[in-house]
Amino acid sequence: MAWALKLPLADEVIESGLVQDFDASLSGIGQELGAGAYSMSDVLALPIFKQEESNLPPESDNKILPFQYVLCAATSPAVKLHDETLTYLNQGQSYEIRMLDNRKMGELPEINGKMVKSIIRVVFHDRRLQYTEHQQLEGWRWNRPGDRILDLDIPMSVGVVDPRANPTQLNTVEFLWDPSKRTSVFIQVHCISTEFTMRKHGGEKGVPFRVQIDTFKENEAGEYTEHQHSASCQIKVFKPKGADRKQKTDREKMEKRAPQEKEKYQPSYETTILTECSPWPEATYVNNSPSPGFNSSHNSFSVNEGNGSPNHQPEPVVQLADLSCHLLTRDSESNQNLLPTATPQEAQQWLHRNRFSPFCRLFSNFSGADLLKLTREDVIQICGPADGIRLFNALKGRVVRPRLTIYVCQESQQGREQHQKHENGDGTSNTFFVYHAIYLEELTAVELTEKLAQLFSISPRQISQIFKQGPTGIHVLVSDEMIQNFQDEMCFVLDTMKAETNDGYHIILK
Repeated sequence: MAWALKLPLADEVIESGLVQDFDASLSGIGQELGAGAYSMSDVLALPIFKQEESNLPPESDNKILPFQYVLCAATSPAVKLHDETLTYLNQGQSYEIRMLDNRKMGELPEINGKMVKSIIRVVFHDRRLQYTEHQQLEGWRWNRPGDRILDLDIPMSVGVVDPRANPTQLNTVEFLWDPSKRTSVFIQVHCISTEFTMRKHGGEKGVPFRVQIDTFKENEAGEYTEHQHSASCQIKVFKPKGADRKQKTDREKMEKRAPQEKEKYQPSYETTILTECSPWPEATYVNNSPSPGFNSSHNSFSVNEGNGSPNHQPEPVVQLADLSCHLLTRDSESNQNLLPTATPQEAQQWLHRNRFSPFCRLFSNFSGADLLKLTREDVIQICGPADGIRLFNALKGRVVRPRLTIYVCQESQQGREQHQKHENGDGTSNTFFVYHAIYLEELTAVELTEKLAQLFSISPRQISQIFKQGPTGIHVLVSDEMIQNFQDEMCFVLDTMKAETNDGYHIILK
């Protein structure tokens, strides 16, 4: 009973102590948490809010981008929440990309009423393949001659002006468009993801690609070099109808998953929105040297510069003899064979002259003898099939055989008399005539005219017609078809005759 009476006393002592401790802990709390003494950022900095803060988008994600590109193809449902979307495409099928103007009122007024240029390219997603992109694309070109990786479907596209597809860049197309007008461009991807896998035994997993769009505005000089926006998305390309089957397979797999597992994956969206990215590294020099004929006046495709045909030369007409000397000098420099005694520095210069600059770093320590010791298999393994074969042929000094070779002798008055005596049996046995070799590739009358003009050191315009002496001395006009039926290594004696209508000459092949 005594113990029972002491219990309330003990409780009172404990309770009074707790009250004192609590009062002490609250002392000054009004000063610490008074008005203006704390901010919300201080509260968010507490550890319990760290997880939530990391999931908040940065300020750059909230900014409104000037343009938006939407690929009209469904995303895969088999992609986890925080991974990038993946879209399946069919090889050769046309897919729409909507080019949208996303500017706010008054933003970028300098492009109002003006065109912008967009460059679309299909590139590798994997970093490993990006390092060897040039070799991979050259190998694809070798296996698929005449085909392109990326094409524009011009008839289906809307609002596209002056579309271009550079023959040397199989994976790139470019065009102009007005942001204030509706613009939709339809693209076709002709390569499939399994064409770039390392081992091809069937059933292998294809490599992903990226569709990237870089947009530029016009500068004061009328060139589209000022970068405005870039965005890209991840794709995989299948054989025709393969993308539909893959999409169906992914959807069926997701339906079989438990509800808790489904929450870890993104839903499938009907369209793919390209997300902002860094501009493509090559964009700088691609825009500084645009495709032929591409300028702000939107002209049609112009003739490439450097055409040696006299019909395309501007006035005044340059003497073809001088031009041929220049071309021969330039060709002799670029096609000069690599000598075994060449130093590594001279070998580097030879590689540059012969358009093997991408491999200069690989062969930086190779002398001429080192390069010449490489076998065909070695070079192909290092440089890929296309460039490897070209480099091997250049190292061995292999010359392409012309389609047709003819030999001509320029007949003079003295030579004509000696030739007549020789035919009659009156000439001496030591009489000989000097012939010149003419190599033809196109097998046309125009090409033969140019070659003969070089031989005579005159302008091709001074040659009116070329005739071939036929039976009974008749003069037959030389045509493309006649040249195509010439036998290889035929011999002709050239005779000239003054043209009646102008200051030109007729050439007769005897």
